[in-house]
Amino acid sequence: MEVLNKKWSMEKLMSLRKEILATWPTGSDVEDIDAGIEYQKSLPKSKNFAAKLLHAKENGITLVQPRAGVALVNEHIGLLQFLQNEGQADLLPSTIDSYTRQNRYQEAEKGIQESISSGRSLLNGFPAVNHGLENCRRVVESVNVPVQVRHGTPDARLLAEITLAAGFTDYEGGGISYNIPYAKNVSLEKTIYYWQYVDRLIGYYHENGVVINREPFGPLTGTLVPPCISHTVAIVEAILAAEQGVHNLTLGYGQCGNLVQDVAAIQTLQELSEEYLLKNGYENRHVTTVFHQWMGGFPQDEAKAFGVISWGAATAALAKATKVIVKTPHEAMGIPTKEANAQGLRTTKQLVNMLKDQTLPLTNELAEEKEMIKKETRAILDTILKVGDGDWARGIIRAFEAGIIDVPFAPSRYNAGRILPARDNNGAIRMLDTGDLPFDKEIIDFHKKKIAERGEAEEREPSFQMVIDDIYAIGKGMLVGRPN
Repeated sequence: MEVLNKKWSMEKLMSLRKEILATWPTGSDVEDIDAGIEYQKSLPKSKNFAAKLLHAKENGITLVQPRAGVALVNEHIGLLQFLQNEGQADLLPSTIDSYTRQNRYQEAEKGIQESISSGRSLLNGFPAVNHGLENCRRVVESVNVPVQVRHGTPDARLLAEITLAAGFTDYEGGGISYNIPYAKNVSLEKTIYYWQYVDRLIGYYHENGVVINREPFGPLTGTLVPPCISHTVAIVEAILAAEQGVHNLTLGYGQCGNLVQDVAAIQTLQELSEEYLLKNGYENRHVTTVFHQWMGGFPQDEAKAFGVISWGAATAALAKATKVIVKTPHEAMGIPTKEANAQGLRTTKQLVNMLKDQTLPLTNELAEEKEMIKKETRAILDTILKVGDGDWARGIIRAFEAGIIDVPFAPSRYNAGRILPARDNNGAIRMLDTGDLPFDKEIIDFHKKKIAERGEAEEREPSFQMVIDDIYAIGKGMLVGRPN
């Protein structure tokens, strides 16, 4: 099938909707789409994600949000209430379990029953589809702040139907960002099509007076993703969502570690996304930003882990990100306790409050970084549209085939995997190999120069060993992976 960036008709959505709701018994609870819309309208404005994000953006506030999710409803409610009250979270998630992410609801059901028997969560998240509409509404009603669905699902259609009808007001993911970094054998044609359904559903809610925020997953594969790559994916997913009627978008970026580059990335993400949405005719769209704290390996020492968390919190505040996704001091040890999760939140809250009135001055270094990110991102975006003959959906599929857009270290066989990122001598992300990215000589020479400067400082030839050293550096107490 050929997928195009064209707004779906309501007839198409409603026809396919019957098939989607029939994939698991709890789908029957949301057959009346207007009932879900009316329930959303009954919620107070204080529980609307988009409203809270826009207020924060207007007032220069960086909101804090954790990741969290367990198998059983009462325990999940208790976890979210703890993070709200003890962690002082401004926004809350329901992180979905791995079985649900792969639409393996039978196995999720088994995980629920085994969790009941053992008295502890044996799933790594909240199986919202299995719990169904009323239980999901219990989650939303149990807290005082907006709740988001966070997952990692290539086909998130049934999950969207149930959680939106249940009062969740933010939905994370996208046809690229929840495919290329997460799946090996799922085609982009399929996932873009699946997510057009989700975005058209959210567009329908908007047309009926309910604002649902959408958040593409920014970090992709982690901490060595060049800003131009994550920016390109975020902006294309924003355009695809806007075409289906989505009006509120939060675009994300994962911390790379160099303060100047990270601040430049958040600022250019806001600027470029607004530029391309308007250029493509999508007016009255509201864009906010999310900064993900360090997505790579963490130190096992909790004191050192708090240092990593604090650096992410300070960077988010100085960049004026609208919100920051918070890590915990137990990152190196697996799923954190609720107490550790709350500690990460309070640490971050302290930093963003202290830095609320401070900004990073626009130095020559910051201006140069912003300009280079914009050049790189525009080069990729404009080429995507060109190879798609003016259509973004067609363009992104062809661009991945040609390596015009390439996500480093992604498992997907639909990703070229030719680019090779590494840090420069100041810890900023550059590229040892730019693969088939559509860069001109000026951009390529810039990357070569920055990598060469590091090689000279370390008295070694730039090579793949630098990449390996950089991956393990934070766990050893450094940002740049220097030779011993």
